Amino acid sequence: MFNTLNTFKQPAPLAAPHVLRKTLAVLALTAAASCAMAQAGPANRLYVSSEKDNKVYVFDTQGQRLSAIDVCQRPRQLTFNKDHSVIYVCCGDSNELGLIDAASGKMTATVPLGESPELFDFSADGKTVFVTIEDDSVMGAYDLASKKKLFEVKVGGEPEGILVMPDGKHAYVTSEEANVVHYIDLTTKKIVKNIRAGTRPRRFVLAADGKELWVSNELSASLSIISTVDQTVKHTLKFKIKGMRANDITPVGMTLSADGKSVWVGLGKANHVAEVDLATREVRKTVLVGKRAWGLTLHPDGKTLYVANGMSDDMTLVDAVAGKAIRTVAVGRVPHSVLVQP
Repeated sequence: MFNTLNTFKQPAPLAAPHVLRKTLAVLALTAAASCAMAQAGPANRLYVSSEKDNKVYVFDTQGQRLSAIDVCQRPRQLTFNKDHSVIYVCCGDSNELGLIDAASGKMTATVPLGESPELFDFSADGKTVFVTIEDDSVMGAYDLASKKKLFEVKVGGEPEGILVMPDGKHAYVTSEEANVVHYIDLTTKKIVKNIRAGTRPRRFVLAADGKELWVSNELSASLSIISTVDQTVKHTLKFKIKGMRANDITPVGMTLSADGKSVWVGLGKANHVAEVDLATREVRKTVLVGKRAWGLTLHPDGKTLYVANGMSDDMTLVDAVAGKAIRTVAVGRVPHSVLVQP
């Protein structure tokens, strides 16, 4: 007689309901994590903020325009997060920090800030953003996750430049009205020292392995070099361009060279950029660019300098090695900052 019990195998018992639920939960979390995994934006890209167009324009690194990203009102500084998956943009008229997803090229979130935010920098862990708030004359600290203000420090009038030291313990802030650089203890949330700079100090570059802080002084045609060891001005460099008056030379934006041996400076109304040798404190070369050269950045390979010309609504690409302008391209109304993704 045919025995069905011996011919066919019994089906495996079903897992207990609580085991199934746990397995499904793990799978769901894994899928969610995979979907949320940060993706860096495409390579060979330039991003330029346009204050009047409320856009960030996207170019390739040769200066060909590719697209435009709608952002908040009066976009200024642009900065990547650590893995280059997010571009942060500070918007001066809508009083917020915009977050652009680099992969999709869309602004996906905002963080509310104070009145007329200027520039910003991050804590070492990337969780806190420190912002100069022009109309309130404060440096504000904001938690990116909760979007809440943590604290603020009162500073001099029209604060702009801000730099958080790599160890996260101190920050520097420029006051355009007070003509000082504030040295701020981020633990006690107090100004430790006011360092007298030139007239209308604007931006910073940290150089010489963090031992020197370079400060652009817009209305004294100069740079102040501050020792980060004792917080004193150790050198002042005056800019001169043949045929130009000193009050037409207005240094603002700066960027460190790829090898760390020089600093490029945008000379504003002088319509030039200058390369300053870090060791000798002397100008190596100057290059004629567009009108009101302020925002600038270098390609990481050190070969191309990108200069935003705020009053001619364009960007000049400069051969940084030869010291010659390559081309100038339109970038929208009142370009402010340039960011490069190699």
